[in-house]
Amino acid sequence: QVQLVESGGGLVQPGGSLRLSCAASGIIFSIYKIGWYRQAPGKQRELVAVLTSGGGTNYADFGSGRFTISRDNAKNTVYLQMNSLNAEDTAVYYCNARNERKPTLAYWGQGTQVTVSS
Repeated sequence: QVQLVESGGGLVQPGGSLRLSCAASGIIFSIYKIGWYRQAPGKQRELVAVLTSGGGTNYADFGSGRFTISRDNAKNTVYLQMNSLNAEDTAVYYCNARNERKPTLAYWGQGTQVTVSS
């Protein structure tokens, strides 16, 4: 059974930082492209950052320079370090894993809430 479990969300003040984690089980983690997405109330889910199995990264414009995605294949975990957070970053953050050899195989986590507020 495939599971993606996000953690690390919470309430943070504007300008603060959070590190989200996505722990995967039930997949060969090293061959999956891992992405972080977010969905704010009333808005569509959007890409935040993606990290390929080969180490390539891609960031949404709003995250470039503030967010960093990384992975630890030994721990089957992907991280999203978020700095200089602002109220517009408030959303539920989701982890997505997509098999790079069979792209139709994709999985989502349950999400973790990030709230930026003073």
